[in-house]
Amino acid sequence: MDALRHGWPLAIAGAPLLQPVETAFGEVSGDTMLISASRAATLKLANQREAAVPRQPVLLRGAEGFDLSHALAVADPALDLNAPMKGPFKALPLEWEEQARAALELARIAGILPAFLVDPVGAGEPVALEAADLAEFSDAQALRIASRAHLPVEAAPEAKIVAFRSPDDTREHVALVIGKERSDRPPLVRLHSECLTGDVLGSLKCDCGPQLDAALHAMAHEASEGGWGVLLYMRQEGRGIGLINKLRAYRLQDQGFDTVDANTRLGLPDEARDFPTAARMLDLLGVRDIRLMTNNPAKVDALAGHGVSIAERVPHALPDNPHNARYLATKRDRAGHLLP
Repeated sequence: MDALRHGWPLAIAGAPLLQPVETAFGEVSGDTMLISASRAATLKLANQREAAVPRQPVLLRGAEGFDLSHALAVADPALDLNAPMKGPFKALPLEWEEQARAALELARIAGILPAFLVDPVGAGEPVALEAADLAEFSDAQALRIASRAHLPVEAAPEAKIVAFRSPDDTREHVALVIGKERSDRPPLVRLHSECLTGDVLGSLKCDCGPQLDAALHAMAHEASEGGWGVLLYMRQEGRGIGLINKLRAYRLQDQGFDTVDANTRLGLPDEARDFPTAARMLDLLGVRDIRLMTNNPAKVDALAGHGVSIAERVPHALPDNPHNARYLATKRDRAGHLLP
């Protein structure tokens, strides 16, 4: 991931050299590119057999080779209006699918556009790895409790904070525990993905800030009646696509796309949150059964699929505003959230 952010190529065993398009520098060029299936669909490649399988990486060749500016225009949908005449492109057979999937997933985690020049001319010294290294890096069982402290917050002056860290991952997740922990009563739990724009800056484009505040106050009320609550604050901005890509999606929304289509045009998933890590955090806290605050049945299923026993789904809907009404309607109509 550090290599991708610096623009260095990857040498994944069994695959050609892969140069990240967004961060590459110098006189780099290539005849082929690796992109995601959803980005390939927006480039009108889904009618070609090699690009017709959903969620499968796509290898493509253009009528001419790709220099960095041409490759970036293919990779970044924000440039579609400036460079509308792309192609024609030919989708090619992909014989190293496992490595391609690993590369695109690493790009997502690194927060860059999921697009690579394949076996480029002019590439620098590569960073070597194997596709299996990604699974080891992502293994939630490596997560450990790093520190605990008393953290008075406005909603709950007696709250405690617990920080979690993995050996290789620089993202540090935290849990806020409100009330006295007890084994005979499932805690009220909220899994909250980090949202700088909403949580810190008070953005009206989403409901993240109000949801966070309301969850803390609901847990404080629960504690006042003898119960307790746990807020998992996960470092997975933009549902796992990263801050920069989330802002790219905002820019596409300003062009008329909804939040699902904006992610699709970026070649990124609409849902990339790390539920195994959330389950691991609860396990390390000794929490076995929970009452989950969410409007999303898929979140219930995802946590349950990773061993969390969910005694109850507690609705957590808040009023919309003129800036996020369409966003909330999209969550309801296209993502299955139980919203009015």
